[in-house]
Amino acid sequence: MASAHSSSAPIIGLTTYLEQAQTGVWDVPASFLPKVYFEAVNRAGGIAVLLPPQPVDAQIADTVLDGLDGLIITGGKDVEPARYGQEPHPTTDEPRRDRDAWEDALLTAAIDRGLPFLGICRGAQVLNVALGGTLHQHLPDVIGTTRYNLGQGRFAVNQVGVEASTKLGQLLQGDETVDVKSYHHQAIDEVAPGLVVSARSDDGTIQAVELADHPFGVAVQWHPEEDAAEDARLFAGLVEAAKEYRRG
Repeated sequence: MASAHSSSAPIIGLTTYLEQAQTGVWDVPASFLPKVYFEAVNRAGGIAVLLPPQPVDAQIADTVLDGLDGLIITGGKDVEPARYGQEPHPTTDEPRRDRDAWEDALLTAAIDRGLPFLGICRGAQVLNVALGGTLHQHLPDVIGTTRYNLGQGRFAVNQVGVEASTKLGQLLQGDETVDVKSYHHQAIDEVAPGLVVSARSDDGTIQAVELADHPFGVAVQWHPEEDAAEDARLFAGLVEAAKEYRRG
């Protein structure tokens, strides 16, 4: 395994939450991210850098990406429905407009420069919306079950079918199906132009997409950071692509 302390180790930026948080005597707005995300990057041989939501424009996004070799758009609250032309469903989270704008700008800039990126859960939705797609705001209304969201922080295990001819199929070494850990009540509806669906569940729910003609633009609806053994291949693939980007 590559060492994250090596001078050749790529730098991977991970977006974060910005929410009210408690620690000790403090109860303040804070940027944070579960440790499993950046541990997965470290195990794959990358150096993790956290990217908290903040005011952004195209120039700021470019400046941030100048210091990165790869990008991960992480899980979190629902994307604001106004971004894809819909009114909010009763179950949709209160909008986190600062995070929506931050991640949209970073992802747009990453696509423009060919920077490798991985979208996780919300990250897949951010990608689809950024490129002009839409979301199912509440999957139980569509599929009739809560199989993807057990609530109370408990991850559901679901099987997804993988398209072998895709980048995801290559990363998963030809596995036709994989068991994944799910925690989402939304999912991709209308697929954005330029995206290819690379995995689905047996009920038709889109579980992964990727950007055609991009060196590494993969996004999954599940949480690979929660399954170090099975899903380490996604982080390894991102880190290898980031090394190539750095050399290039």
